[in-house]
Amino acid sequence: MHDDRSLVEARLKRVLEERIRPAVYPESVPLEVAVWHAPDEPVPVAEGLAGTPEPIEVGARWGAPWGTSWFRVTGTVPQEWAGKTVEALLDLGFDENMPGFQCEGLVYRPDGTPVKGLNPRNQWVRIGAPVAGGEEVRLHIEAASNPVVLDYHPFLPTQLGDKETAGSEPQYKLTRMDLAVLDENVWNLVLDLEVVGELMAELPVDSARRWDLLRAIEKALDAVDLQDVNGTAERARSQLAEVLSTPAVRSAHRISAIGHAHIDSAWLWPLRETVRKVARTTSNMTALLEDEPDFIFAMSQAQQWAWVKEHRPEVWARVKKAVADGRFVPAGGMWVESDTNMPGSEAMARQFVHGKRFFLDEFGIENEEAWLPDTFGFAAGLPQIIKAAGSKWLLTQKISWSQTNKFPHHTFRWEGIDGTRIFTHFPPVDTYNCSMQGREIAHAARNFKDKGVARHSLAPTGWGDGGGGTTREMVAKAARLRDLEGSATVAWETPKEFFEKAEAEYPEPPVWVGELYLELHRATLTSQAKTKQGNRRSEHLLREAELWAATAAVQAGFPYPYEDLDRIWKTVLLHQFHDILPGSSIAWVHREARRTYERIAGELNTIIDAAQHALAGEGTTSLVFNSAPHAREGVPAGGAQTPEAQGETALATRVGGGHVLENGLLRVEIDGRGLVVSAYDIEADRETIAPGRAANLLQLHPDFPNMWDAWDVDEFYRNTVTDLTDADEVVADGNAVRIVRSFGESKVTQLLSLAPGERRLLIDTEVDWHETEKFLKLAFPLDVHAERYASETQFGHFHRPTHTNTSWEAAKFEACNHRFVHMEEPGWGVAVVNDSTYGHDVTRTVRGDGDNGTTTTVRVSLLRAPRFPDPETDQGVHRFRHALVPGAGIGDAVREGWRINLPERRVEGGQEVAPLVGFDRDAVVVTAVKLADDGSGDVVVRFHEAHGGRARATLTVGFAFDTVEVVDLLERPSADAKEVTREGDQLTLRLRPFELVTLRLGRS
Repeated sequence: MHDDRSLVEARLKRVLEERIRPAVYPESVPLEVAVWHAPDEPVPVAEGLAGTPEPIEVGARWGAPWGTSWFRVTGTVPQEWAGKTVEALLDLGFDENMPGFQCEGLVYRPDGTPVKGLNPRNQWVRIGAPVAGGEEVRLHIEAASNPVVLDYHPFLPTQLGDKETAGSEPQYKLTRMDLAVLDENVWNLVLDLEVVGELMAELPVDSARRWDLLRAIEKALDAVDLQDVNGTAERARSQLAEVLSTPAVRSAHRISAIGHAHIDSAWLWPLRETVRKVARTTSNMTALLEDEPDFIFAMSQAQQWAWVKEHRPEVWARVKKAVADGRFVPAGGMWVESDTNMPGSEAMARQFVHGKRFFLDEFGIENEEAWLPDTFGFAAGLPQIIKAAGSKWLLTQKISWSQTNKFPHHTFRWEGIDGTRIFTHFPPVDTYNCSMQGREIAHAARNFKDKGVARHSLAPTGWGDGGGGTTREMVAKAARLRDLEGSATVAWETPKEFFEKAEAEYPEPPVWVGELYLELHRATLTSQAKTKQGNRRSEHLLREAELWAATAAVQAGFPYPYEDLDRIWKTVLLHQFHDILPGSSIAWVHREARRTYERIAGELNTIIDAAQHALAGEGTTSLVFNSAPHAREGVPAGGAQTPEAQGETALATRVGGGHVLENGLLRVEIDGRGLVVSAYDIEADRETIAPGRAANLLQLHPDFPNMWDAWDVDEFYRNTVTDLTDADEVVADGNAVRIVRSFGESKVTQLLSLAPGERRLLIDTEVDWHETEKFLKLAFPLDVHAERYASETQFGHFHRPTHTNTSWEAAKFEACNHRFVHMEEPGWGVAVVNDSTYGHDVTRTVRGDGDNGTTTTVRVSLLRAPRFPDPETDQGVHRFRHALVPGAGIGDAVREGWRINLPERRVEGGQEVAPLVGFDRDAVVVTAVKLADDGSGDVVVRFHEAHGGRARATLTVGFAFDTVEVVDLLERPSADAKEVTREGDQLTLRLRPFELVTLRLGRS
């Protein structure tokens, strides 16, 4: 037989595009259209419906950036259409290639009832099936003219990312507003041909099945009269029936499809627009669920559910009914799909507390999976947090984006720092916006790395980010793929159903230990410094507010601010979303975030101040309140008293220029350039700074990644570096040294100080930053031979190598830490601690010919200046605090990291404050002291082993209590049978390395 394959395939493409698809709507009449433009921000539905619209013609431009226009469309169904299916086709000016990244609409009936969303791939509204003819049609569209920020030429700087700079030029052209007859035979023929054609294209050319499909397509196309597609569509479909009914082979890969719409809680749009995106998508999905009995839709992020409940009660009623029917599924059990690298221990825990509690309170549903398809890598402390929240599974997708190394598993157990293992799935479809195309289904089956031991994967199916979710076309394709020879099988299932089946078929999958590092988007650890500082400071202010409010409630009858703390926590958690905290959102988002963090700080400081004054009482004694989990200057953790005297620090002139700071523990030499050329540990008789090198060295790199400007830093940035060694001034400032430098259009002022009695050099840095596409680092070259170093993560720390033996190690050229990084030789180490930065790199070099020792260099990432999506990223004044801690063991690193983030507070009062609780060893760190969320008055204490070893610890309780219970993060009795021994007011227990425990103490 002659090979006519290419001829038939080209024929299919042209006939589908030019004849069959246009025949889906064979008859149409125009609707009359009028529009009212809301004057500023979006208005309530009633106000939008009541606006006075003016006529507008198809083809007219509309919609200033970030504006809202209310369209009214009216018309009459022609009498001759009686008995037919009729739909309104409402094209606001969509580009079908950009679902989720442009204008969108929500359709209402005249009474304000929402119908469904309008999106680039979802432009229809059903009028009747069948119609009687003569029906009057009146619909209203709340249309958002969100500008296209990420265009075909991506990453170009634009002022469209903030309403204050976006201008007023209309963004869209009204394209189609018609009533049309839907020919369901032709619509189904399109889907038949697409499924058969897409499957055919994925099969080997020498396979018999491919040729069977080709001949069936040829017969179907022969059966179509191109001058009468509508009259011959059914005949054409009959030619495809046999190949569409041939069942899949027994060994076919199995795909659990789940309706999905990944909606970024903010990204290229502000938070207020996400509220509307969610309403449009949930309206779409509840409508689709009514039409498609097999379809199931899952939505994550409790915050988004809460938005629907608060802002769209009429949509919420439909959602609740669909949830009750088991068709609309709460997923993930987190408040938002947060970043997981940067949120602190408590914040990561509260993501699950608030997320799971919302779904339990609203629906009685307990989520057992964490659902994080788009998060930029996963911290090694996360598995035990998932488990402590009562969950046991994790779904992720983003690691398929890694640039260098291909992840070796799709189904595996992920082991965290404490040994907890979580059953994890990484869908081989490699997208969280699956549209049921043949290439996606075939890729999932081919790509699945666990063949031979498992054959089950998950496919999140639907357009995200305002694209409207799953479409009826996707559902129709899935129906054809349920059991089809040559294809993986597809069935709609809930996340729970998928995970139960996957775990049952693969009970002993391979294990991945440690962080799930994304080899991409590394710069998100640095971009938008003020957003990151706002997060870090909010986390610590919340710790203080809970600690002192709980202490004051127990000791002084202070009214515990349950509702305020709950609300503030949810706000902080929202801003940990994986495009807000990472700094990858538009300018509008970060401008609002800065204001929000300022407001939160004011509220929390008010709570802290009131609680501390209630505890201190009347008097004039200066009391230091210690919020850190370790005693300092004689003040116990969680207590307040007069601190002990700590000695003195001397400041002298350095021979050769510069200054010397000394306090009996450290002697620090700062040369005439303002660089630290010596940090000498007097007790250990040990130099910290590598020979011939200088610390406190600011380094400037060019920073223009190949793509994803705010997200990425590419390794070639290191090829060029400028050491900022010129100083405008280096002068004594009291007992400190002040250094001023100028470079480019920017200025840096630093204050270096050595507090009495402390083995740490404090470095306060103020940068007035006006660079573009530059990366600023602060370097510490250390005389330490270390093959690995420790970075703090949630509830512990994680080790990374300092060498690059493998491509996996080399790919981690920028990494995350919380409050410290630490490296050591046996018996002596160094920590670099910070109050608000996350990104860093660590490298090692051998001096001389290899006989002169090893230099391990830690560089803290301070600032970047990408131009997309915010062209003014980080411009302005920033303040950072770091400390170099010579002679530090891992315990010192933990303690100093807490200390720099929780500065002392001084309050005048008349009485010392005893801690509510206190441990007998520094290795056990208390991360939260609070009253139970249920209002019972019980005290909840959360703690973990922080040094990476075993600990037998005794907790002394400073109040009368009757009961002790080990609980989960939601403060419910824990399934973990942790043994706690009580003797009077003391509780003793044993902890594994990094083990996390929560105790609930019932007050007498």
